[in-house]
Amino acid sequence: MYKRILVATDGSTLSKKAVKSAIELAHTCGADLLALRVVPRNAVSAWDGAAWISPGDLEKIESQWVQDAQMTVDAVKKLAEAEGVNTKALVMKSNLVAETILAAAKKHKADLVVMASHGRRGIKRIVLGSETSNVLAHADLPVLVLR
Repeated sequence: MYKRILVATDGSTLSKKAVKSAIELAHTCGADLLALRVVPRNAVSAWDGAAWISPGDLEKIESQWVQDAQMTVDAVKKLAEAEGVNTKALVMKSNLVAETILAAAKKHKADLVVMASHGRRGIKRIVLGSETSNVLAHADLPVLVLR
């Protein structure tokens, strides 16, 4: 059925549900798993109002984000491999989360993307956006969305 499943995670409780399902599905199908976490390239933007943060502090913040992300995907790898699922852990830096998820899926030849959605509606969805919606809108492969 599926040979390589990409699971996008941010380490949240909801995301952990997607990870659990992706591991179970990969185990059932005998598929490999790619655990991906995308972290922003820049710690602040003009909207953050944090122009007083020094470049050194920005480097520290961004470095911490990468370390946290690596811990997240390493934990997924550990869980998956305990279930006998061959897993690769990957952290990518980008401000374009959905595009990065799809690019990673293409590069690593995934045939399914698994991710979570908060299920926001109305004005919250417009204001906060939805990376899951963007992945769904632009994917040329199946996407399994969990809530």
